[in-house]
Parts: sequence; structure tokens; C-alpha cells
Amino acid sequence: MATYVLGMNAGLYQGAAGSTDPATMTEVANVRDVTLSLEAGEADITTRGNSGWRATAPTLRECSVEFQMVWKPGDAVFDAIKSAFLTAATVALAVLDQKSSVSGAQGPLGDFSITNFSRNEALEEAIVADVTAKLAVFVEWHEVA
Repeated sequence: MATYVLGMNAGLYQGAAGSTDPATMTEVANVRDVTLSLEAGEADITTRGNSGWRATAPTLRECSVEFQMVWKPGDAVFDAIKSAFLTAATVALAVLDQKSSVSGAQGPLGDFSITNFSRNEALEEAIVADVTAKLAVFVEWHEVA
């Protein structure tokens, strides 16, 4: 068994806001490179007793997903993401490191706000939508049993 996971084997899943199971959500097949950013704010907890070293504790966490989709009106997932952007609604997303059918697949699951839906029209390429989704409601760190 391989000790690594290729990006092409990862899975991005979309469903209606409130969806809690990637197995019932639609795989986003119309997607290119996906970047999952997980970050935490910082609190300075430095004290005089820390031997001159600054001490930091993590605070609120953030989750954002950036990806490209081929501009494909009529595709259900494309239309759902575009609609969420245009109406300030949310969509459920699961950003897994493997397909949802693979035991051990994992990643964040929750409702996301679409904060960027930009169209790129390169001369010799397909038109693509650059999408940024930011976590609005955290459901869980999903792990497939």
C-alpha cells in the first residue's frame, strides 16, 4: 500500500446546506486544483517566567477552500455554487483527502459561504470559475470508517 495520497485521488463533495454525510453528497467532478487552508488565530500568552521566550496559544480556527471549476452552466454543482454566491446562501462541502468510499478518508465537513466566484477567460483555455469558499458552520472533521 502506498504511503502517500495523490491530489487526483482526493474528493470534494457538495450538498445542500445542512448535509452531514459525504456519501449522500455529490462529488464535484468539474474541479481542478483544490487548496484547503486551515489556520488558527494567535493569542500572546508570554509571561516573565518563560525565560525570555514569547509564548503563543492558538485561538479561533479558520477554514477556506479555493478551487477552479470549468465554466459549465447547467451542471448541478456549478449552478449550486454560483447560486450560493449570488444569493449569499451556503452550501455543504466536504473536502476529503481521498474519495468518500475509501476507509480513512478525512477532512472538514460543514456549510460554506462562497466569497469569490470570478471568471477567468484565457484565450487558449476553457473558461473557468475561481471559487473561494469559507466555513460558515463547522459540522465535523469527517473520517470515513
